[in-house]
Amino acid sequence: MKTIPIRSMPAAAASPPAERTAQQAPPWRLAWLFAAPHRLAFTAASLVLAASASWWALAMLSRSQGVVVPWALAPSLAHGLVMSLGFVPLFFAGFLFTAGPKWLGQPPVNAQVLLTPVLAMLAGWGVFGLGVHAREPAFGQMFGALGLCAVTVGWTGMLRRFGDLLRTSPVADQTHARIVAVAGLVGAAALWAATLGLATGSFDVVRAAVQVALWGFIGVVYLAVAHRMIPFFTASALPVLDAWRPMWLLWVFVAVLGEQAVLAVAQTFWWPLPAPLLAAQAAIETAAGVALLALAVRWGLVQSLKVRLLAMLHLGFVWLGLALLMSGVSNALLAASGGSLSLGLAPLHAYTMGFLGSTLIAMVTRVSCGHGGRALVADDLVWRLFWLLQLAVVARVGAALAGSLGAAGADAWIALAALAWAACCGAWALRYGRWWGRPRFDGRPG
Repeated sequence: MKTIPIRSMPAAAASPPAERTAQQAPPWRLAWLFAAPHRLAFTAASLVLAASASWWALAMLSRSQGVVVPWALAPSLAHGLVMSLGFVPLFFAGFLFTAGPKWLGQPPVNAQVLLTPVLAMLAGWGVFGLGVHAREPAFGQMFGALGLCAVTVGWTGMLRRFGDLLRTSPVADQTHARIVAVAGLVGAAALWAATLGLATGSFDVVRAAVQVALWGFIGVVYLAVAHRMIPFFTASALPVLDAWRPMWLLWVFVAVLGEQAVLAVAQTFWWPLPAPLLAAQAAIETAAGVALLALAVRWGLVQSLKVRLLAMLHLGFVWLGLALLMSGVSNALLAASGGSLSLGLAPLHAYTMGFLGSTLIAMVTRVSCGHGGRALVADDLVWRLFWLLQLAVVARVGAALAGSLGAAGADAWIALAALAWAACCGAWALRYGRWWGRPRFDGRPG
């Protein structure tokens, strides 16, 4: 891959880390975002994360207080699109173009080659946001579709660049990278479908696209990375454990999430599904949930609790097992009640906020520390923010359970969960955003 020289890059501080205090920290500069791919992509992703979290917290707080807010798009639809396809693909880009070259035996990627797709995705979500609260639905749909189109073009550009790394890689074992690439194509297809659905007013198509993205794209990428990295990270920090990760386990992961994607789409168009199919899905989800919790223990869940950063990764993985167990119970209730009883959105939020959110915070924290020349630790601030996130997950799952039972006060708990999520994401983004715009703490390049 052709590299482009970076101009006017600030020189790294020459003083050793022990002599650099907070007061002596060099100023934040935009040029430093081009020192490594993760800096640029993570900064853009954090902007979308913090903005979307704040937006949703304000929306839920307004609803809980009876304040009427204009919506050109259904709130659930806008929320699903932004929270699934807003910041996550940008974080993926930062990770893939930092770890990906190492996986594939390629030289480091120059961050400047990511600038155009990153800007396209940022601009796309900005345009999408203009349409969400428009007073005219037709105007909102038009701007929403235009914004999603720009996001899709940006993500497609990312995939093309990652495909170049794959095609020219001399490494024999490309399994994880290829699974990630295929999942990325599923994500691009979901984005195109959502764009067309929004442009034509086919909102069920948009909802189905979100489900495909959540399970067949985002979930598959997470589990491919988890299969490769969690055992490795754990064995590196705790040598008493082995890095057990057979390849058949990865294919089981992919099969389970593929089944979830297909049935989630089916439920979008044909609700409720026939009782025998719901019962079969419940059995698969329950078995998968138990197996994943057992795997978490096998991968060193108990031992990892001694190391904060490892504990964050492992506890995030536990949420996946819990989410599938909850989904199994919910589908069993649907099958037994003829579609009248379920756990509502509780399993979905255990999966998205619990598994995807917790793992994101843990993994990006680790990459930022390692590639920022700092110790691989979760300090007191990050540890507290992680537990604030866990409280947000519990509050949101509890609100969904209460809502499914018809209990009063669910809106207030949803608003509380959204506020906690926004506080966690905003503070976390601010902390690491300050790092990404400064030279490495150890004075090395990158």
